[in-house]
Amino acid sequence: MLVDSHCHLNYKGLVEDQQGVLDRAREAGVTAMLNISTREREWGEVIAVADREPDVWASVGIHPHEADAHADMDTARLVDAADHPRVVAIGETGLDYYYDHSDRVRQQMSFRAHIAAARETGLPLIVHTRDAEEDTALILAEEMRKGAFTGVIHCFTASQDFAHKALELSLFISISGIVTFKNARDLQDTASRLPGERLLIETDAPFLAPVPKRGKPCEPAFVTHTARFLAELRGEGVEALCQSTAENFYRLFGKAQPPEPIG
Repeated sequence: MLVDSHCHLNYKGLVEDQQGVLDRAREAGVTAMLNISTREREWGEVIAVADREPDVWASVGIHPHEADAHADMDTARLVDAADHPRVVAIGETGLDYYYDHSDRVRQQMSFRAHIAAARETGLPLIVHTRDAEEDTALILAEEMRKGAFTGVIHCFTASQDFAHKALELSLFISISGIVTFKNARDLQDTASRLPGERLLIETDAPFLAPVPKRGKPCEPAFVTHTARFLAELRGEGVEALCQSTAENFYRLFGKAQPPEPIG
């Protein structure tokens, strides 16, 4: 059993052959995919795929790049949008200071609104952070003191120190195909040390195709390559790692249901 905990099935590069993408994922042994939204206009399409495909689940959220374009987005709208049986998460949200496509204060306000929605709905938060470790950690800690919530740092590329802070808050950490890149030594070292009970795997498809698929649009099926690399890195059997990360997925995203009993 293998799960892709973060993909964008409605993005260019996948949507043109979405059924083929899903078929190839299933043939590769992927039993569940979490289809992520980044803009309000995507919510209906993302949920529609999850309604149609029993092994696909959905999130609702606003990416930090889109914070300026969604200046009126508030917790109430997120909570309302999440009131659907196939929506299992809030996000992705967070902070991105690398591109600064949106004002940083606006990103922070949006991030906090998403956290409040996660707290109110009980759904896990999907966190994006790039070049914003200090503020991301600060906001997560401040908001956790206001009331507990669950979540995952998706496509983790941050420092070991940030990983430690996230784990102290009982958050999960998701590893993408970046871990297979030759220049990802620091990430590989961090990934090798992460506690297995807090580990997820993702593709972030259609981005970040792992070795040996670099240069191609990434697909959920490619999560198998990341799983093999990560298992070897951690000195684990690949089947055991796939099973444990699938169990973690269903534990975190409690509204999602496995295709069959795990264990």
